[in-house]
Amino acid sequence: MRLVKTPLRSAAVVLALSVAAPCTLAVRAADKSSVTLVDPALSAYHRAAGVSGAIKSVGSDTMNNLMTLWAEGFKNFYPSVRAEIEGKGSSTAPPALIVGTATFGPMSRDMKPSEIDAFERKYGYKPVLLPAAIDMLAVYVHRDNPLRSLTLAELDAIYSPHRLGGYRHDLHAWGQLGLAGAWRTRHISLYGRNAASGTNGYFKEKALLGGDFKESVKELPGSSSVVQAVAADRYSIGYSGVGFASAGVRAVPLAFDADSPAVPPAPRFAASGEYPLARFLWIAVNHQPGSQLDPLRREFIKYVYSREGQSDVVKDGYFPVTRAMAAASLAAVGLGESPQSPAGD
Repeated sequence: MRLVKTPLRSAAVVLALSVAAPCTLAVRAADKSSVTLVDPALSAYHRAAGVSGAIKSVGSDTMNNLMTLWAEGFKNFYPSVRAEIEGKGSSTAPPALIVGTATFGPMSRDMKPSEIDAFERKYGYKPVLLPAAIDMLAVYVHRDNPLRSLTLAELDAIYSPHRLGGYRHDLHAWGQLGLAGAWRTRHISLYGRNAASGTNGYFKEKALLGGDFKESVKELPGSSSVVQAVAADRYSIGYSGVGFASAGVRAVPLAFDADSPAVPPAPRFAASGEYPLARFLWIAVNHQPGSQLDPLRREFIKYVYSREGQSDVVKDGYFPVTRAMAAASLAAVGLGESPQSPAGD
């Protein structure tokens, strides 16, 4: 996997070709309803000749809607192109790429070393993971829940029996988090994703520090299912992508520790490193170094990093990458063109 890890406080991952300047997102306002702005330096997409065939996407459930939006936008330029989106979890992406049944493998987490090794044994080179959007993993409670904030250690003590984050005791009732009245004695009902999900793996790594989940966690197969469950269960908590928020739930501001400010999953914190559970959403690609991509994959990737493709990211509730990040991603698969807008665009 041709990338390097660089700490973005929460250990986000960026391509080795990313520029040294900090990645920030422009926003019009400061609250959760802010509208992110697509980097104006990104070019509009232009139709190319010789593009045909079928796109098969296999991977992250979190990215189902986003991959569908990209496919639909791409088909506006190439109506004859067919697209099939299958999202059963990030763990399904590497095997599909290895056996060749997937054109692209969307993932909401990094590839594991074992997955990279399996790919390299088959092809002799590593897969490429392209950061195509920025997500914030939100912790949701019922809309009536008055909880003001959580630290990562508290979140760990809620979800894991091991408490590797160092919290002094188990958290199982809302009163232990300072809630009074009818909330004080009510048990915290736990919801999360299933083990095939990259969201599950990311939460386990970042919030539980690798610890196991409590047996009482109700694991659900889809990101939207978690949000729906929390909306229907007044005394519950769950984690899912910020793009799956609904009127029935509220995202809780999170703090790295007791000495840090609690930060909501708002656009201005998406890439600054201030929100503890910000992450990239990836597209895994089988690309041999020094080779040229076929026209279908080449143009789809160019569409993803175009102005239209990153507008689709915003439409789905996530946050767009910058021009510099887009340029690095294109270069990583042999597309060295700068994504800067052409004259008169």
